[in-house]
Amino acid sequence: MSLLLKSCLTLLPYFVLPAAAQTWTSCNPLNGTCPPDSALGTSNASFTLNSTSSFQSSLWNTTAGALTYNSSGAAFTIAQKGDAPTIQSKFYIFFGEVEVWLKAAPGQGVVSSVVLQSDDLDEIDQEFIGNNDTHAENNYYGKGNTTDAYERAEWYPLPDGGSPTGGYHNYTTRWTNESLEWYIDGSIVRTLAYDDANGGASYPQTPMNVRIGIWAGGDSDNSNYTIQWAGGAIDYSKGPYMMFVQSVRLTDFSTGSEYKYGDTSGTWQSIQTVPGNSTALKVLTAPPPESVTQRFNGLSHGAKIGIFSTVAVAIAVCVGMWAFCCVKQRKAGKAERRLADAMYEKDTAELMAYRARTRKGAFVGEREVFDED
Repeated sequence: MSLLLKSCLTLLPYFVLPAAAQTWTSCNPLNGTCPPDSALGTSNASFTLNSTSSFQSSLWNTTAGALTYNSSGAAFTIAQKGDAPTIQSKFYIFFGEVEVWLKAAPGQGVVSSVVLQSDDLDEIDQEFIGNNDTHAENNYYGKGNTTDAYERAEWYPLPDGGSPTGGYHNYTTRWTNESLEWYIDGSIVRTLAYDDANGGASYPQTPMNVRIGIWAGGDSDNSNYTIQWAGGAIDYSKGPYMMFVQSVRLTDFSTGSEYKYGDTSGTWQSIQTVPGNSTALKVLTAPPPESVTQRFNGLSHGAKIGIFSTVAVAIAVCVGMWAFCCVKQRKAGKAERRLADAMYEKDTAELMAYRARTRKGAFVGEREVFDED
């Protein structure tokens, strides 16, 4: 469904509608030479979205809004007009498997989606309408052809009466050069053969990246057809609307560092695989950061002796400074004590002299009185 908007993106590729955040291409290899696509090039690449540290953001772009994280997963939120938070992989798969555990966002006009899309606008979708509590939709496009888009879309009930918005479910897409399969909670719900897609002309078959996000299909700026498909007009005042994603697991059925278009035919046979390890594979297989203990244990014997010597010198300097300060303070304390004692003795002497003078005066006074008598 979202590809109905791509005719608009031809003129305004980066900002017209909320849905535009998920479906666009910066360079179409059917029209000329484009840069190669960085490959995933490995199997069972798992991404857990419960924190920024566990989610390898170096391999994903986040657009049209920010994500928030908790123990349940990442929250994709529509809080106001224009919000369409989406994560997009920086790598591509050339046939493969995509498994996403998600809880779709409830709400009229709200669309949660998992989209695979290529540079030449091949596309595979799993989408969820916020006010449809029983069914999920899947669809496909070849080379941006939106003819009969509604007819190609199919809706399937969730197994065991499940609800897309009521809990987490496993949505998996398995894609080969022969067929395309959609699964819900491990049960296959649809199969598309290559020849059944307009003799293969409309069959998705070029390297794709992965885009997961939420958008306002019911926004008033969209066409009436889009709003109707999205379940009706969205009411932003009733938001925020939130989709949650727990994890993503990806398998690339091809290996290599990059994928290149050999010509402008857009067929899978024209795609060239560049040998080597991909950037994504290097990131995924990189060892975790070493702890301080591990880094120390990895040092040579001489380096360890140097560290111990430096620490010993530092400790000795600190002890010396502490001792110096103590001695200095002690001397200063003694001087202050002697000064205090001298002051005390002076004050005591003055007090005794004063008392003596006072007593002498009193004695003289008494004698004079006695003589008068």
